[in-house]
Amino acid sequence: MTAWREAFALQAGACRALGSPLTARVCEQLAPVLAEGDGALARRVRSWPGDPSHRGDSLPLRLCGALHALVLNGRDPGLARAYAVGDDAWLRQKISESIHQHQLHMLEWVELAPQTNEVARAAVLIAAGRHLASELPGCRFDLLELGASAGLNLNFPLYHLDIADEDQTAGDDATLVRLAPEWRGAIPAHALLATGAARGVDLNPLDPVRDGLRLLSYIWADQHARLERMHAALALARNHPPRVDRGDAGDWLPARLAEPCNHGRLVYHTVAAQYFPAATRARIEAALQAAGAQASPERPLAHLSMEADGGEGAALALRLWAGGGMRQWSLGRADFHARWIDWQPKET
Repeated sequence: MTAWREAFALQAGACRALGSPLTARVCEQLAPVLAEGDGALARRVRSWPGDPSHRGDSLPLRLCGALHALVLNGRDPGLARAYAVGDDAWLRQKISESIHQHQLHMLEWVELAPQTNEVARAAVLIAAGRHLASELPGCRFDLLELGASAGLNLNFPLYHLDIADEDQTAGDDATLVRLAPEWRGAIPAHALLATGAARGVDLNPLDPVRDGLRLLSYIWADQHARLERMHAALALARNHPPRVDRGDAGDWLPARLAEPCNHGRLVYHTVAAQYFPAATRARIEAALQAAGAQASPERPLAHLSMEADGGEGAALALRLWAGGGMRQWSLGRADFHARWIDWQPKET
């Protein structure tokens, strides 16, 4: 099996494990279509120069996103019907026809790295914010997000987290993004984090208005709850546009942390650090350590990460500098799409 075909097989398995059998089937039917095709897209895929797997360029998800976009914008009703019917032979035929009919579209999208901006991960941000607020009551924090994509999770203070019978609301009821993960473990503190300015950085920031179709297309077509959340977050972002700068996080963060600030700052990233080059990660850590050494109770610095560490889902880690050294917590773990959150805060 060639590297590119293995990438499609691996992605199909991952999609099934994450509750998307349709996207798994699309990956499985794409592979033979591309193996047998003689068009420009098939040649491009078969000669892909980088790592086509989810560990590198996520080539299968680029093509899944391109096809889903044709369904979402109504350009390919035949493919939309095939998505709705569990017939692999018909699905393969429609995928082949779609690639032939929309070759330029497919070629353009295969060059685009997927950017999902998973809104459900904001549940982790809300819970961690509540934990942080309980540790430093009354302190206000500016938000700095690394790998922010379209910046939808910069709006997390406006989102609504439902945990069992507990109910906490922020923002206007008419525009709420509702998050209801399967919650395991402790209920986070009831404290509400006071937030100030919010700003993010991304190598290729997307605009929630201009790039709404692209953001929706990278959500797997049979994951309807994720699509509904994205629609809600995009609608909210029209009234509360996030600010996301174009740049490398390793250059951007030291500059932001060097700016004057009379209150706290929270730096965070969710399933993004694995895509940063090693040099970028090193510069981020150096900037955090340098700024942390200058932190005080009035001007604390917090760093929250939701990142893979080899265990189930992602590890949730929080560090806090408020004068007198660094404190750190393991907050638990979460599914990469935040379908479940196992909240087990423990200072380490």
